[in-house]
Amino acid sequence: MASDSQPDAPAMTEGIVCPTPAPTDDRVQLGHGSGGKMSAALLRDRFLSRFTNDELARLGDAAVVELNDGDVAISTDTFVVSPLEFPGGDIGSLAIHGTINDVAMMGAEPQYLSVGFILEEGLSFDVLDRVVASMDTAASAAGVTLVTGDTKVVERGKADRMFINTTGVGRLEDTFRPSPEHAKPGDHVIVSGPIGRHGIAVMAVREGLEFEVEIESDSAALTPLVRALRETVGSAVHVMRDPTRGGVASALNEISSAAGVGIELEDHAIPVPEPVAAACEMLGLDPLYVANEGIMVAIVAEEDGDRALTTLKSHPLGENAVRIGNVVAEHPGMVVLRTGVGGTRVVDMLPGDQLPRIC
Repeated sequence: MASDSQPDAPAMTEGIVCPTPAPTDDRVQLGHGSGGKMSAALLRDRFLSRFTNDELARLGDAAVVELNDGDVAISTDTFVVSPLEFPGGDIGSLAIHGTINDVAMMGAEPQYLSVGFILEEGLSFDVLDRVVASMDTAASAAGVTLVTGDTKVVERGKADRMFINTTGVGRLEDTFRPSPEHAKPGDHVIVSGPIGRHGIAVMAVREGLEFEVEIESDSAALTPLVRALRETVGSAVHVMRDPTRGGVASALNEISSAAGVGIELEDHAIPVPEPVAAACEMLGLDPLYVANEGIMVAIVAEEDGDRALTTLKSHPLGENAVRIGNVVAEHPGMVVLRTGVGGTRVVDMLPGDQLPRIC
């Protein structure tokens, strides 16, 4: 099928077997926290209609605000992952990595964090101590300082043991300002590593699933990759996103919509680890929509795409980086996947959540 043809496949991704929530007008549902269409509607109808300003309207991973001595990026996130501990990480390291990465995706160098804990009465101090130690290790490794925080305790049964909110601040350089609306036709779409590991790692523990090979979360701070791209290709990096809730598919849909461009992916190029692919097939999930916490999507000018890919591959976090597609002028606002049999299908945003409580 030619690149400017309209795909004839339905917008809903094939293979999804979990029920789509039926939206109601008067209640919050779990799907509203999915990062998909229900989340977008909640944000648009309940928040953006009241909190109106140019910076918030951009809906980046972090906001860029001007201070007297330069611009900073600031991001806040709340983590409700269940279970609290999983192969490859826990809610503590996840909270540090997630917020650091949101700041870094705007091109900033993360420097400071705040943390807020909501603890449920009856939480084991052993669990709390492990989580706090994990946060300290993750922040120290990333060179970020936790400078302020807050703790609240609620009655037994009023929370799921522990929720964590983190806010991150980082400084920006004038010459390195990636943003979703900067994607241009011809740009290369690159992912820094295999997708789907975090979501499946959490789901396996939560549901008591056992696979032949244990799947570990990819949770990691992406700052080394961002620094490397800034130093080697600089402003040729048009967009960076960490595809967490809603996975790579949702991140690319948001970019496509923000920039008014189309994105075409190659099915054979999508890096899905075999254990993740097997788990997704068994569970009826599409790995393109499964959350990640340690990979980035980079959209880079065509002339610097190969150099950016080489840069990512030179670091252990990005050694399996691969180009998965291109930005195109056709079908603006739409992401399509070219299949192995020569057809295309739309990679739309899901209405609700494949895997709730993943981050």
